[in-house]
Amino acid sequence: MKQKKAIVVGAGLGGMSAAIRLTADGYQVKLIEKNSNLGGKLNRREGKGFTFDTGPSILTMPWVLEQLFESVHRRLEDYITVERVEPQWRTFFEDGTQLDVTSDLPNMLEEMAKVTDKPNRKFTDFLSYSQEMYELCMKSFYKYSIQDLKDLKSHHKLKELFQMDPMSTVARSTHKHFDNKYLEQLFNFFVMYVGSNPYSSPAILNQLVYVQLGLGIHYVKGGMYQIAEAMGRLMEELRVDVHLNTPVQQLVVEGDRVVGVETEDGTVHEADVVVSNLEVIPAYRRLAPNSSKVKKETKSLEKKFDPTVSGLVLLLGTDKKFENLKHHNFFFSEDPEKEFKQIFDQGKPADDPTIYIGISSRSDDSQAPAGKDNLFVLTHVPPLANKKRKPIDWDQYREKVLDKLERMGMTGLRDSIEFEYRFTPEDLESLYGPNGGSIYGIAADRKNNGGFKIPSKSQVYEGLYFVGGSTHPGGGVPMVTLSGQLTADLIKEKESPKVKQA
Repeated sequence: MKQKKAIVVGAGLGGMSAAIRLTADGYQVKLIEKNSNLGGKLNRREGKGFTFDTGPSILTMPWVLEQLFESVHRRLEDYITVERVEPQWRTFFEDGTQLDVTSDLPNMLEEMAKVTDKPNRKFTDFLSYSQEMYELCMKSFYKYSIQDLKDLKSHHKLKELFQMDPMSTVARSTHKHFDNKYLEQLFNFFVMYVGSNPYSSPAILNQLVYVQLGLGIHYVKGGMYQIAEAMGRLMEELRVDVHLNTPVQQLVVEGDRVVGVETEDGTVHEADVVVSNLEVIPAYRRLAPNSSKVKKETKSLEKKFDPTVSGLVLLLGTDKKFENLKHHNFFFSEDPEKEFKQIFDQGKPADDPTIYIGISSRSDDSQAPAGKDNLFVLTHVPPLANKKRKPIDWDQYREKVLDKLERMGMTGLRDSIEFEYRFTPEDLESLYGPNGGSIYGIAADRKNNGGFKIPSKSQVYEGLYFVGGSTHPGGGVPMVTLSGQLTADLIKEKESPKVKQA
């Protein structure tokens, strides 16, 4: 039997994961990437002795990476060193309250006792609830490419569907368990791992608390970009044909089937299957023929699936250490409900934003010169696609971010900066192509989409599939990596005749 060909457009983690798995399933795979390096939003920048991961800075669910490498008879630990981070987060509130988040139960209860009289029962009940959600997802969400409620029902009994707390949002559920402003704000913010609004996203996403506290959060020694380099090395061993600096111009379509892609230099690359790591909506807008059925599908998707938040990222190398900060830090807003309303409903950056700071040099001395800090500063802002969004003065908003950090304890931050680089939503959209500069793909919304993502199999063309944050199971390192694996499973199921196993 002639070996079937697959083309993967985009070398983000989802695209590379799909390329690896499709190779394992017997395809001859060609990976085409417009940028000069692998990794997509998982990238790296260096300057004046400082090294920064410019995208994801926290690794959860490392079993997803282990599973990928095992699928081609490799061991993840032979490629990267994964280390657990404790405490997981240090969190700062406007009134001076400070809580450390840790997977050590006695220590976590001790931290919570700073803001509540009886943390034991409340927390253990909530953690059990979160764990149950995660275990339910292991039966379906993390095992199959789920398209909609019908798909979900095929993997669960009615009792299990109700255990997913379908009538609640993340925020409603945390309020029911805690009724405490500090703990509600803290646990609601876990949903920002997937860039969604806790006041509208489905309660099933409270599983992210167990994902972090039960399974741990991790760092990759040498920087998170090592994940991309490890996948690159693995693809080289598997003889995946990788083309960098090669923008794709359009899909090549015959009838109702995609049969390849044409790159900007006019070369046509033929394939039996095309997988797009470019998000679904931008892929239809930019790569698909300008037909009525493409327009109809795109319009339908835009109504149901809003992009997640984007971000203002400041990479700051400082000439001193901020000793009160840990590897991962959150400076919370005074009024979280107002913050999320401004970002998601009003389409404007929050007046008082929550700010994340990652300092990888806390766990890895190689990331900054001795006595100095490499600060990855992220503030979530509306995506460019938000219709209510007005132009933003990023210089002015940078000042707001630095004002808040100095006010909340980082005295002398401005004067200490000796290296700085900035990413805005416009930069993210230009570099990686996500809808409106979205960081995490599609926002989970209980009413609009029930928390489901865009189907991984094209509803317009045969032979066209999608991976990445806009598809199941969503955004973030483990989710997009898993999307590549689950989409490969879907291709194996849908495409015939069956390919010969490698």
